[in-house]
Amino acid sequence: MTAPSGPARTLVRVFTQRFSCTRRGARLARQLALVELHDWGIPETTALSADAGLLVAELAANAVLHGHVPGRDFELRMTLLEGVLRIEVSDARRDRRPALRPHAYQAESGYGLRIVDAVAADWGVGDRLVGKTVWAELTHRAGVRT
Repeated sequence: MTAPSGPARTLVRVFTQRFSCTRRGARLARQLALVELHDWGIPETTALSADAGLLVAELAANAVLHGHVPGRDFELRMTLLEGVLRIEVSDARRDRRPALRPHAYQAESGYGLRIVDAVAADWGVGDRLVGKTVWAELTHRAGVRT
């Protein structure tokens, strides 16, 4: 797994939860992420919360669609550091790694990673013992209540 980028940061908050690798699990991951962020002092009315909800939704949907292994869950981990919110979604499929694809005229899918790339300050993929972790980072100003 890739370590958070940049200089060392003070850890503020961590949330980790496993979800069933289903569309319902992906929806629940987004909902619980927003509740947790609210508890951390980041209300749903903020841009940081909206962006985080979007990233969790996209990464969780990708885990369900492309990382599904029967009987295996996916995991959401959010880490709030000074100046950075890191979102990680891990699944059991190491062989199916996400990659930005060229724009295809009138394509009905393939936009999820383009959204992640546009919204996140940085993102990437790291291997795990079983599977992979796709992570994205959002920057925030230092006034978030913790």
